[in-house]
Amino acid sequence: MRAQLLTRSKQPLAAADLPQPRPGPGQLLIAVKACAVCRTDLHILDGELAQPKLPLVPGHEIVGTVVERGPDADRFAIDDRVGVPWLGWTCGVCEYCRSGRENLCDQARFTGYQIDGGYAELTVADQRYCFAIPECFDDVEAAPLLCAGLIGYRTLRLAGAGERIGIYGFGAAAHIIAQVARHQGRQVFAFTRPGDMAAQDFARSLGAIWAGGSDETPAEPLDAALIFAPVGCPDGVGRDEEGRRGGVRRHSYERHPAVPLFPAVGGATGAFGRQSDSPGRRGISRIGARGRHQHRDGQLSAF
Repeated sequence: MRAQLLTRSKQPLAAADLPQPRPGPGQLLIAVKACAVCRTDLHILDGELAQPKLPLVPGHEIVGTVVERGPDADRFAIDDRVGVPWLGWTCGVCEYCRSGRENLCDQARFTGYQIDGGYAELTVADQRYCFAIPECFDDVEAAPLLCAGLIGYRTLRLAGAGERIGIYGFGAAAHIIAQVARHQGRQVFAFTRPGDMAAQDFARSLGAIWAGGSDETPAEPLDAALIFAPVGCPDGVGRDEEGRRGGVRRHSYERHPAVPLFPAVGGATGAFGRQSDSPGRRGISRIGARGRHQHRDGQLSAF
C-alpha cells in the first residue's frame, strides 16, 4: 500500500510502498478516506515528542471504511464508516481501565505516534477506540472532529454552564468550539497571540463578541476560560477571589514547564484542552480529546 512515512525526526515525510497491514484480535482494517493534519503531528515530525515509533505512518484524525475484521472484532460491520482518534489502545486491566477511566491508562498507546496512523491507504485500529461517523458529515468534514472537535467539546463541557467563555489560543479546537458555544447562546471572548489581527478578525467572524491578545483583559469578567494556547496565559492573572493560584501543564508528552491556571477575571472556572504533567503527579488535570479529562485523584479538572 502507499503511505507517507516518517523515518527520522525533523525530516520530511517520504512516500513509501508498505506491506498491507492485517487486523489482529479486536482490530479493524480500515480503508482511509481522509486524514486531517493536527498540530500534534507537527510536534512529532519536529522531534518535540520524543518517543515515536520509527519508522512511523503519522496521522490520527482518520475517517475510513471497514474492509476487514480481525478475530472477535464485532463492533462494526464491513463497509461501516468509522473514525479513528489519538487514543488508540489501553491495557484494559489497570484501575483506570477497570473503572471506566481508561483514558488515564498509564500504558496507553496513541495513533500516529506509537501506532501507525492514517497517512496511508490502509490502517489498522482497535475497534474499542473507533467511532461511528454520522451520515450528515462527509469524510473531510468529519476528520478534524476526531481531535480538534473532541478537545473543544470536552473542554467546553468541563467549563460548566457559564455564559461568558474565554478561549485562549484560537487554533483548530478553538474555532470549532467557538461556533458550538455561540450556537448554545454563550458569549465568546477570543484571546490570541498579541498582535495577531488575522486570528482576531477570524474569531469575530465566527461570532466572538470580543477578540484581543492574550496579554489583554476584556471589559467583562469571564465565567470560564478554555485554554488551548501553546504558550499558556500571562503571569499575574489567574487568582481567584481568595487569591489562590493553580497550575496546569500542557501536553505531558512535550514536557513543557507549568503555566499559571487562569480561573479568569473574577474567579471563573478553568478548563484545559490538553493533557498534562507527568504520570503519578496527583491533582494535576489531564483532559482533552486525547482522552485525559480527570485528575489523577479522580476529581474533574474544571477548577
